Amino acid sequence: MAQSTVNLYSDTQTRPTTGMRRAMAEAEVGDEQRLRDPTTTALQERVAAMLGHEAALFLPSGTMCNAISFRLHVRPGGDEVLLDRTSHPINAEAGGPAAISSAMLQALDGDGGRFTAAQVREAIRPPDRYLPRSRLVSVEQTTNLAGGRIWPLEQIRDVLEVARTHGMRAHLDGARLLNAVVASGVSAADFARGFDTAWIDFTKGLGAPVGACLAASRDLIDEAWRYKQMWGGSFRQSGVVAAAGLYALDHHVERLAEDHANARFLSDRLAELPGVQLDPARVETNIVIFTVPDPDGFIDALARAGVEVSRVGPTMIRMVTHLDVDRAGCERALVAAREALGS
Repeated sequence: MAQSTVNLYSDTQTRPTTGMRRAMAEAEVGDEQRLRDPTTTALQERVAAMLGHEAALFLPSGTMCNAISFRLHVRPGGDEVLLDRTSHPINAEAGGPAAISSAMLQALDGDGGRFTAAQVREAIRPPDRYLPRSRLVSVEQTTNLAGGRIWPLEQIRDVLEVARTHGMRAHLDGARLLNAVVASGVSAADFARGFDTAWIDFTKGLGAPVGACLAASRDLIDEAWRYKQMWGGSFRQSGVVAAAGLYALDHHVERLAEDHANARFLSDRLAELPGVQLDPARVETNIVIFTVPDPDGFIDALARAGVEVSRVGPTMIRMVTHLDVDRAGCERALVAAREALGS
């Protein structure tokens, strides 16, 4: 029998476990649009409490969480969002912030995807009819294309203080927020405190096939419902997929530490290979980003060996660990990398 692929392309590649599938099959359901799906309601209440907000809304994807949040905060007519140059809304949402959320984006050059309060202060536009209006600051926790780095809580609070002083709103893109929670020991509520909107994703390391959940004040969630309906994100018997999110919160959060350990294992050994440029000290969670001299040849060689990775820059390779890749899979990936580099 052929060996299965070691899929390090992204933690979005996770598949629902047997227990998760069973929970989905047995979920109690109703019409979500009439607020009669008990499983979805339970998930929303749990996420709202976890993030320390009044209410939450189950959505099909994290991209929709960002899109609706930006639209809630940004007024049509030139409002601007400050966020890191490597962030998901800039690089992986098909221009949606401009097309459907009416948002201009100002890219900041943070360290590992994490900008400073001083950078925010410098980027805020003065009141002037010729200029966009600085309206929203968006923080990505953990960073993605910048390497899974964790925003320190004190740095977040400093950024929020500057934003509030200038009358701006704040959004937490929490696609991998629970990775930061597990790695740092800081609670999700502490990370989300002070943000007007915050969300978590269930389809990354948590292993669910669908869904994310946006938390905010009750008034903002009521308005978010309008955009969920408007943009075609409403479900009917959504409990079938919401059950996967509940199962993930019950069973897949603490095990994220295994993914972090596997990422450190990969980074320590990849850094020893000739031609690889990688600082293992910068690997804090489950994302390993490094450079090689011939990325196309490297990716092709790994693919032939049954290892899938992604390319995130001219010479940059990304490996992301998750519940479908164990230590043995990481070792296979290292053997393939060593052979691809001729060492």
